[in-house]
Amino acid sequence: MHYPAAATSAFIHSIGKIEAALDSVVDQGSDDELFIASYLQGHFAVVARQLEMDPDASIASLDEAMRGSLTSAFDNQELDEADQQSVILLWQHLLSSAKQD
Repeated sequence: MHYPAAATSAFIHSIGKIEAALDSVVDQGSDDELFIASYLQGHFAVVARQLEMDPDASIASLDEAMRGSLTSAFDNQELDEADQQSVILLWQHLLSSAKQD
């Protein structure tokens, strides 16, 4: 069952921009870019869906939740350090792009 989002339309729009950017990397990126984007996409899907139900969700809370999710994963050695840095850089780029509205 899919519940309607409680977050603001501006937040939902930002989520959509990030999803579209991730999809673009998946469609057009190199194998390395595809791996990094797919990894990030998994974390993003979980975090974004949870925040869509929060009427107080913001880009700042999205960033905080994503950083927490990634930090937990990295603490479990899910990725090597170079891939961790690539994931963080892609997230920063996506976050910056979403703020440019």
